Amino acid sequence: MRKAHTKKVWLLAILMLLAAVAVAQTPGQSLLASYQTLAPRLEHNQFGQPLVLQSTQTDKTLKGEIYAVVDHPFGEFKAGVNDAGNWCDILILHLNIKYCHKGARPDQLVVFVGRKFDQPLSDAHELDFAWHADPDDEAYSHVTLVAPNGPLSTHDYRISLESAPLDAGHTFVHLSYSYGYGLTAKLALQTYLNTLGSDKVGFTTVDGQPVGGVRGLVERNTIRYYLAIESWLSAPQPEARMLNWFTATERYPRQLHEMAQDEYMNMKRNEYRRQQKPLDS
Repeated sequence: MRKAHTKKVWLLAILMLLAAVAVAQTPGQSLLASYQTLAPRLEHNQFGQPLVLQSTQTDKTLKGEIYAVVDHPFGEFKAGVNDAGNWCDILILHLNIKYCHKGARPDQLVVFVGRKFDQPLSDAHELDFAWHADPDDEAYSHVTLVAPNGPLSTHDYRISLESAPLDAGHTFVHLSYSYGYGLTAKLALQTYLNTLGSDKVGFTTVDGQPVGGVRGLVERNTIRYYLAIESWLSAPQPEARMLNWFTATERYPRQLHEMAQDEYMNMKRNEYRRQQKPLDS
């Protein structure tokens, strides 16, 4: 009797395991499940396009996330973002990125971040990003850029970009941007937010008002990185990409306006020319 009972228990366990395997989702299926969940917010939002922005803040980390539909076929989107050589041309569109070039390692991107004006690299901060693309999948793409250390005790920088095909002409993407920060960075951020950044806000509303502080900061930069990807895809020439990025940010002037178009374009032309050469050349 006990033997028969033991067999039944084992059989039940095996059946449960097989059922779990059967319903397990692939990464692409999981991402598209998020599309179904977010469909109402993708259709009705403040951005005027299918885009959802989320952000989280703890006492040690900041994270912004975007879910969006882009008007590009998945194959085209994947081919672009799964090439490490394209990422410097994407990142340089962000007004705080001063330089980006492939490093000595095949996966290395040497990036300098700085102020929102033209400045020498000696005044900027270097981040050493490791670029990685997940193994090839015809229905899913996942690219990450990770830097262990940043300026002012910031650390664990991570840009993650997932994508999956929606239909023949559209791709669903999930972009996340996050980093950790210590006491030095916390004090520096508080100083900035109490002075130059005192009037800056994000996009999420709490009690009818857009969030400010460091949560607003990470939301603004997450949007800027997303618009950089979108603008890079939209045009083959650097000049057109720069103009597209600036035009896209000006759709949200309260959060993203920082300078006049001519000022941005001149700054980016100089920075783009500079990053065509490695640092030691």
